[in-house]
Amino acid sequence: MNLRNIGCVYRKELTEWLRDRRTLISTVLIPLLLFPLMMVGFSSLAVIMIGKAEKETPKIMVLGGEDSPAILEKLRSVDNLEIVLTTDDWKRKISEKEIRAAVEIPKNFEVSLEQSKPETVQIYFYEGEIKSSFGANRVEKFFKDYRDNIIKNRLSARNIPGSILNPFEVKQKNVAPPEKVSGAALGGLLGYMVILLSMTGAIYPAIDLTAGEKERGTMETILSSPISRMDLVLGKFSLVLSASLATAILSLISMGVSFALLGKSGAMSSKDAAVMQLHIGLPTVLAVFLMALPLAVLFAAVLLTIALFAKSYKEAQSYLTPMTFIVVIPAVASLMPGVELTPKLALVPILNTSLVCKDIVAGTYHWNSIALIFLSTCVYAAAALFLAVKMFQRESVLFRS
Repeated sequence: MNLRNIGCVYRKELTEWLRDRRTLISTVLIPLLLFPLMMVGFSSLAVIMIGKAEKETPKIMVLGGEDSPAILEKLRSVDNLEIVLTTDDWKRKISEKEIRAAVEIPKNFEVSLEQSKPETVQIYFYEGEIKSSFGANRVEKFFKDYRDNIIKNRLSARNIPGSILNPFEVKQKNVAPPEKVSGAALGGLLGYMVILLSMTGAIYPAIDLTAGEKERGTMETILSSPISRMDLVLGKFSLVLSASLATAILSLISMGVSFALLGKSGAMSSKDAAVMQLHIGLPTVLAVFLMALPLAVLFAAVLLTIALFAKSYKEAQSYLTPMTFIVVIPAVASLMPGVELTPKLALVPILNTSLVCKDIVAGTYHWNSIALIFLSTCVYAAAALFLAVKMFQRESVLFRS
């Protein structure tokens, strides 16, 4: 192995890579602009749309209640509700959004209230439709307020204070520092993005340096140069690894800026905004980067090896597309509630890195697990790199027809 030759190959591939506009767009522009546009833009748009939905006066249909005129009169007097005529096709109208909800008042409702008989007011709405939910919530609030007033009047008539219904209060109070709160909420997402972007950033250069060379007819020229196959594959591998890490780093910077802008934009409640503020220092960033480094090596070596079998750029894309699903499934598993790092999971590639990054961002360092994950991932990466070198030495793979 000659470091000078590896450096020559790396510089040559890097120069050609940077000259490609698609490279700059996929590696620099998209990672830097994608998260601010998605998070800040979509969040602001969602806030605007929800605000408009809240201001809308929902149309509500009342089923029954003819024998309870006082209830109907109070319900019609609510400012933010529009009571429409009752029809038999009220279910269809709710489903087709002609009305937002319907409320069914039990028979002899007022008489039952006077006699202290329990009754149930049923509210029908379109589950999952936000405007229908707002309408149902307003109707529910009206009846809850009406119920509370009845209770207060009954207690007052018996000279009993209303506080008897609430002899004490139960409150929850957070004692964890802000960095642990935001880390627990966003640490899993951070690990997931590190893994996903490390892989996606390596796909394009891995294809271009293998199947792309075959398609352009330059693979034979490179192989005829006075450089060993090992130096050649290590030079190409170094560029794929650099692209992988560059994409991940730029995307994480963009994501961090997006979280900060989203938390300060006023589009969220103060509690949610505090959670969105990631409080991570340089040691945490370096720790996450160190744990992701052998995984990026693994991705670069595996993608380079698989793409080498392809005869064309399009064929290489068809080979590497399933890799996205193979990586996403274990990475997403770490975001599921209740999935925590264990000695067995510490040996599962991809999933172990995602889980340990989640713990590190939350400020929790399980040193035994960290060492086991780092060493096991290094072993996987070394095996993948060894396989890549071996494949570059096989003529049947390089010139497969």
